[in-house]
Amino acid sequence: MPEVAGRTRGSVGERIFRAIAVAAGSTVVVAIALIAIFLLIRAVPSLRANTANFFTAATFSTGGASGLAFGIRDLLMVTVLSSLLALAVAVPVSISIAVFITRYAPRQLSRPFGVIIDLLAAVPSIIFGLWGIFVLAPMLYPVARFLNDHLGWLPLFAKGNVSLAGGGTIFTGGIVLAVMILPIITSVAREVFRQTPAAHIEAAQALGATRWEVVRMAVLPYGRSGVIAASMLGLGRALGETIAMLIILRASPRPGNWSLFDGGYTFASKIASAASEFSAPLPTGAYIAAGFALFLLTFVVNAAARAVAGGKVNG
Repeated sequence: MPEVAGRTRGSVGERIFRAIAVAAGSTVVVAIALIAIFLLIRAVPSLRANTANFFTAATFSTGGASGLAFGIRDLLMVTVLSSLLALAVAVPVSISIAVFITRYAPRQLSRPFGVIIDLLAAVPSIIFGLWGIFVLAPMLYPVARFLNDHLGWLPLFAKGNVSLAGGGTIFTGGIVLAVMILPIITSVAREVFRQTPAAHIEAAQALGATRWEVVRMAVLPYGRSGVIAASMLGLGRALGETIAMLIILRASPRPGNWSLFDGGYTFASKIASAASEFSAPLPTGAYIAAGFALFLLTFVVNAAARAVAGGKVNG
């Protein structure tokens, strides 16, 4: 009888815990669905009143005699280019730091070094923005000039729609974003590398592998899915960054050319720059439509990353 009573109490507790877990998970799904529905409902009237093509127009005008004429082409270009540049810079550096902390650095050095990297995440984004435009931009100017002069035949490094001397380009913004997402990617990659099974490492060492060969054959393959997940976390952070990009990027009346030396706005910085216009329903709905596009972009990126990471694990 005591055993039956114990099993009964256990099954009841398990059902309660399962119900709580399902409710918690469902709350997240419902919240995301409600956000999407809210954005869509508020955006539809403005999209109907829009006189420009929402996907291909470079202008974003929500007032004046012409009425609503807004498109997300340039917003998408600036957001994607700056975020991908940040990812291209931050991921190799983050992996290198994580490998150094977990496999090369002595214990007395690895802990304080890891804490210093993590503290970067506590720096406010406005500080990164001010540092980027006043300190980093002048330092990057010779690099930007070199790339523009010698690789300008490539669209990515062609002359942009703002002055290189001012530093308010996607190139500068992408480097600042790379510094901002560095602690996120490093922290996750570091914890994944630490979970590498000791048997894998010992097997590689038994075969006579050097420390680098152990990292290459055991640590990096094991942590591949974790690094992909960390990279997508960093990409999501970069896609939604607002204040730093608002400070760094310079607006331009000319459309962008998919060059790293263009200026402009990201989705988030454009919405933040127009907070004073959030009074009339239709202009507000135009910016909500841009926010909905960013919402979908982030959702698609994370879904693709999850599929890639799942494929790597199953493979």
